Amino acid sequence: MSVTEGVVYHCFPTDRTNPHRPELEVDAAVQPGDVDSGPLLLSVADYVFMVGGIEAGRAFLTEMKRKGRIVDHLGVAHIAFPMWTPIDLTGPPRAL
Repeated sequence: MSVTEGVVYHCFPTDRTNPHRPELEVDAAVQPGDVDSGPLLLSVADYVFMVGGIEAGRAFLTEMKRKGRIVDHLGVAHIAFPMWTPIDLTGPPRAL
């Protein structure tokens, strides 16, 4: 899995039961500047694949478009996820 400059290039869904609230596992070693300048971006194509097709994700995508959360990045449509939680795996475990 990888994230570079805020774009998720590889991830997988941890729960497919609710395509309106996708929960993604993103395991990435990030460097300063990779994720601190805005939301994480997931391509619409990756989202559609993860939820099982366009019909499963259509309502979510329509809602995200209405809310302005479908953004263009380098000519590709992405869903902007403004809230996420980084986890420091190098230190002792901590409660989230």
